Amino acid sequence: MKNRGPEGYYLGIEGGGTRTTALLADGGGKVLMEAEFPPSNLHLLSDSELQWRLREVAARLPVPVESLTAVAIGLAATRSEEDRHRIRSAAAPVFPRIPCYATDDLETALSTVPAAPGTAARVLVLSGTGSCCFGFAPDGRKAKVGGRGHIIGDRGSATDIGLRALRELVAHADRSGKWPKLGVLILDALALNVPDDLIDWSMQAAKMDLAALAIPVFRAAALRDPLAKAILNSAAEALATDAIACAARLAGTSKPVQFVLNGSVLLKNPGFCREVAKRLKAAFPLATVLPLTRSSTWGAVALARRMPVPVPPSTATKPRRASKSSKSTAGSGGSIGSDSGKEESPALSPLTSAPADAANFEVLTSLRDSPTERRNPRSLYLDTMPLPEAVDLMLDEESRVPAAIGRERESLVRVLEAVIHSFQNDGSLYYIGAGTSGRLGVLDASECPPTFRAPREQVQGIIAGGQRALWSAVEGAEDDAAAGADAIRHRNVGKNDTVIGIAASGRTPYVWGALTEAKARGAVTVILCFNPAVKTVLAENPDAFQPDHVIAPDLGPEVLTGSTRLKAGTATKQVLNLLTTLAMSRTGKVVSNLMIDLNPSNVKLRDRAQRILRDLTGESLDTARAALEASGWVVKAAYESLLKNTGPQPRR
Repeated sequence: MKNRGPEGYYLGIEGGGTRTTALLADGGGKVLMEAEFPPSNLHLLSDSELQWRLREVAARLPVPVESLTAVAIGLAATRSEEDRHRIRSAAAPVFPRIPCYATDDLETALSTVPAAPGTAARVLVLSGTGSCCFGFAPDGRKAKVGGRGHIIGDRGSATDIGLRALRELVAHADRSGKWPKLGVLILDALALNVPDDLIDWSMQAAKMDLAALAIPVFRAAALRDPLAKAILNSAAEALATDAIACAARLAGTSKPVQFVLNGSVLLKNPGFCREVAKRLKAAFPLATVLPLTRSSTWGAVALARRMPVPVPPSTATKPRRASKSSKSTAGSGGSIGSDSGKEESPALSPLTSAPADAANFEVLTSLRDSPTERRNPRSLYLDTMPLPEAVDLMLDEESRVPAAIGRERESLVRVLEAVIHSFQNDGSLYYIGAGTSGRLGVLDASECPPTFRAPREQVQGIIAGGQRALWSAVEGAEDDAAAGADAIRHRNVGKNDTVIGIAASGRTPYVWGALTEAKARGAVTVILCFNPAVKTVLAENPDAFQPDHVIAPDLGPEVLTGSTRLKAGTATKQVLNLLTTLAMSRTGKVVSNLMIDLNPSNVKLRDRAQRILRDLTGESLDTARAALEASGWVVKAAYESLLKNTGPQPRR
């Protein structure tokens, strides 16, 4: 006889193109396990791969497999009885003699919400990476509209929004000769520098690449960009039209219909969700429109509970404790878009302009003898030195970096004040560099949104040569001063922004071209380099272009001559860490020494968020989690709500 809990154990599994989620609950609704696994689109998995995915789930269960009461599995791309048979066949050896319900991820989502009394039809409106509308009537009739892939379907999805954005953006630029806010955000999102870079990128872009463009579209709309707003209105109209058609096939427009909205495009963007709901209510005056408020894996659990199963015996098996690695919380990862943001930049710039020749680059020729290019006398025998000595040498050279940076404290403080001012006035911080310097700027910029829940555009990294230069050298890119100016121009840099050019030797033309353009547009400009002679050269040539601030620690020569990924790279990372961390700490992102506005997008960070609230408020971890769930896992909002009850706690 199977050993089940007093009310049974029900396992729901839902798989799509992004992830697979599993939820185990007992008959009373208590969650015993939530976990995420790799994607499970049925048509992208072989039979053996599907079975292994199910075995991964079974291995994480905190109860013996034989104690399960029923299992329901809903996988994307399940369309036919043959597909459902594949799922049941793969599940049979993993969950032997356990009743198994096989379906698609649409039915699991729709089953999450109970049917309203008197409803003539229920329709799921799904918009995430893809889109689909699926409904059924009480008499068993079903209807489906959309969901045919991003080339011929997926209307109103993130992919559709991304495609619309590219086409409308380029058309707008071609016709007006101006590059709008939306274009600025898309170039930043793709680490591209000028509009023409979109040509090669678009020819190689995969579905997920296109879907990711929905993020800057929503961001641009929040910044009142009219082009982005028009794109989202068109997408909302397309999605609502599909949902209306799906409902009309099941019920007349005069009958009550229940629409259930799901997917990150709808659930993470309230404005877009409202636009779709408004159109549905206009077509079906008696309709109810409900956003899905819990994980759709609960729908799979609900389907499992409807399976006919033997009455469980009265004996119960206590779940064994799940290992630390098996604990997980269901989450949607990075959100697509946002309804908040800074104001739109002032004037739009023409797509073409004269080369950046305002700076007198000739004065920089004297910088050829940079410390970064000299030979280090301590490492003349690096190739034959005993390895223990070589290790000690490299570590000793690296240990000199903090002191060298410390001697630039006065300049660092002035730059910090400028960055804080930018953040407090809806401005941005831009890093621009070539090679290792550019990569480190992009790296620091990419770490600010998850660490501080900062808008993507608040800290931006620009690298000479664009996206390809992130992983391979782009010949000649660092010598093109005009390209640096173009990159700044197409980011719409303005008077509230701070631009930091990073050039280890202090003489990279791409960086100086960018700084020249940035200063002409009113931004605060900074050169970060490791050649103290820059200060002398600029002082001796007052008619040459002068950045507002110079940070130039003297690190001495590299262990490997000219390899500025070594000490110069370490120093660059330390300076950038210092600037963004302290600037964010002065603009409401840090309380005490805790990240009060991090983005808890995975299990580790959600655990950290709970501990942060516990330490700041003195509340229990359970209370902290409840506050986080109520706030949608916005740590700062949860902290402020708890603070009203507890008041600030002593720092410890």
